Amino acid sequence: MADTTKTDIHLYTAQTPNGIKISMLLEELGLPYKVTAIDFSKNEQKEPWFLEINPNGRIPALTDVLPDGSPIRLFESGSIMQYLVERYDPEHKVSYPRGTREYYEVNSWLFWQVAGLGPMQGQANHFSRYAPEKIQYGIDRYRNETRRLYGVLDKQLSQSTSGYIVGDRCTIADIACWGWVAAGYWAGIPVHEFPHLNAWVDKILSRPACEKGRHVPSPHKVLESRHKTEEELDAAAAQTRDWVQRGMQEDSKK
Repeated sequence: MADTTKTDIHLYTAQTPNGIKISMLLEELGLPYKVTAIDFSKNEQKEPWFLEINPNGRIPALTDVLPDGSPIRLFESGSIMQYLVERYDPEHKVSYPRGTREYYEVNSWLFWQVAGLGPMQGQANHFSRYAPEKIQYGIDRYRNETRRLYGVLDKQLSQSTSGYIVGDRCTIADIACWGWVAAGYWAGIPVHEFPHLNAWVDKILSRPACEKGRHVPSPHKVLESRHKTEEELDAAAAQTRDWVQRGMQEDSKK
């Protein structure tokens, strides 16, 4: 069994759907960890010291020490989640034994999130909130695809007897998807139109470890979007819009 009383885990993160996946999982596993908050407004994710950890210059990233004493640096949220459960979840609190049907189903939904839901909703966010001008085609394209994906997950949950995505327990599939769906209103997707998905958001929220982990490294406030108008959401995005555009300009020069 893994010794979870002491670890060398160091999480580099920010308050984003991808960032909180890892802190929620670490809390569910009961693992001690250090946290460094990455400030996007200061482009800390582009600084040389961080690029040594994640050459892609994104969060989350994580460092640890392997059993043989050698350091390891991990990036991409799905990869980090797989690493954490493979190494630190021998009792399968939020996973299933390798080789079982449920193990492969969890991986399918994890990859569905990182390859589909996250990128599509991320683009819905961009065109809805951060683009310098309102391009209706882009807004409709990505909102509609995100809505379709919500429907896929809603149907999966409608067939679940546990209320979780796979089998009888909360897994990394649920944790990976939750931050994105919780931010659905910010992307312009009314989550309440999907009854099973809406109930699942609250079900995950009721888990003490997930509740604690979603507030790392700063308070998770996106659920407040449920009660705001489109005009209020656009106004809230104004500050972030400027540095998003500056970051794009800087990246285009490299």
